[in-house]
Amino acid sequence: MNETAELSQRLRDLIDSAGYRLNDRILPERELCKRLDTTRNQLRKALADLEAQGLIWRHVGRGTFVGSRPVLNLQDVTYLRDQIKPEQVVTVRYNIEPELARLAAMNASKSDCKQMKICAEKCREAKDWRAYEAWDNKLHHVIARSTRNQLYLYFFETLNSVRRSIVWGQPRDTRKPVPGYTSFIEHDAIVRAITAGNGELAMQMMQQHLRSVYSRMMPEVVLGEMGTQPI
Repeated sequence: MNETAELSQRLRDLIDSAGYRLNDRILPERELCKRLDTTRNQLRKALADLEAQGLIWRHVGRGTFVGSRPVLNLQDVTYLRDQIKPEQVVTVRYNIEPELARLAAMNASKSDCKQMKICAEKCREAKDWRAYEAWDNKLHHVIARSTRNQLYLYFFETLNSVRRSIVWGQPRDTRKPVPGYTSFIEHDAIVRAITAGNGELAMQMMQQHLRSVYSRMMPEVVLGEMGTQPI
């Protein structure tokens, strides 16, 4: 492991142990340098590495924050987070994301499809659940961006920011996804359908994926009714 990778891991461990929530601001660089016994130059390389993974984002003059960069006013995200129930997030996600997959199949470029495949592969290679969730988030974001519809992308990013800011409390029995984890197979099916330009199949595969995810996280929610009945 090279110096930057080692420092990146130490920085991740420091952030994880502090119990930050999505979009919380972490310690300033000067304090991080002291805690990690490193130089400002080396620290910034490690920060850039974590930012590339979608684990943090930086704003000049404001600091470094947990999670991927939002497009929304953080006050709006906080407000929605405090008003919305997890079940309502699931309902909206189940109605929006299959349509995003269908539109992505119609509009995605070769570069978009390549990025989706990379994200799916990185999910498989994730060393822990935090890394898996970051790459899973990137995959869904690439799909939304590939619709070439800015309004849909805005809706997705609103939903995604609120979703990731809610503490779901999903139990984890392992340090990382096990080989053959169901979502790996489902991701591959979604990406294949989009790459093939098959919008209906992409929609169906996304529906199946979301059903699978929330049957584990929230088995009491009847997803089959979400398309027509609000929670």
